[in-house]
Amino acid sequence: MNEILNVEQLTKTYGKKGEKQYQALKGVSFKLQKGEFVGIMGASGSGKTTLLNILSTMDKPTSGKVFINSQDITSLNKNQMADFRGKEIGFIFQDFNLLENLSNRENIALPLALQNVKARLINDKVEEIANKLGITQILDKYPAEISGGQKQRVASARALVHNPAILYGDEPTGALDSKSATELLTTMSKLNKEDQVSILMVTHDPYSASYADRILFIKDGKIGNELRKENQSREDFYQAIIAELGRR
Repeated sequence: MNEILNVEQLTKTYGKKGEKQYQALKGVSFKLQKGEFVGIMGASGSGKTTLLNILSTMDKPTSGKVFINSQDITSLNKNQMADFRGKEIGFIFQDFNLLENLSNRENIALPLALQNVKARLINDKVEEIANKLGITQILDKYPAEISGGQKQRVASARALVHNPAILYGDEPTGALDSKSATELLTTMSKLNKEDQVSILMVTHDPYSASYADRILFIKDGKIGNELRKENQSREDFYQAIIAELGRR
């Protein structure tokens, strides 16, 4: 297996020297192999959002390194980072982050358009990912005309259309009803298993986490133990996650 993500001794401190400082991350290290589906769980204030912001190049660490596809993203300048993000990273947000004045087709095409990909190729790629996610019938509608579950599928298509090295999910089911959440998680799991899409999902929800291969638990800025699914059913893994959270 190829290593897609390697996080080495990541720290993040907020506040200036001489003033009151807050250390959000305290030496976080872990790896993610190609084709893995990893969940990160932690309470509010545990550092999981800070970690995801750094891993997605939205923020810089105080110290430590992050390698994505062997590229040290912490060494990139602002322009290089934006270019890298556009090519190698996909991101599914809790609140969809779709542009309301663009059609769903145009929203999905955005990452490719920003890379100046030819229009014909863009259309082919949009059709391909829309077909995979079952949303071809709503491509020419606008976000305001579709349901929350459909919006998140459009957002997922946008995150995947450029074949990123890694897909990040920030509480991707947080704004969805249970049926839509299950549909999205099933789709993510299918993409992971069939297309070897590497996924890192931050969630506080044990049900969502049960779709991952393993869970990393973060507390007070540190990764504690991890839980692996191994040969368990998803239902048994869900119960194991509940039991683990009960011990924390």
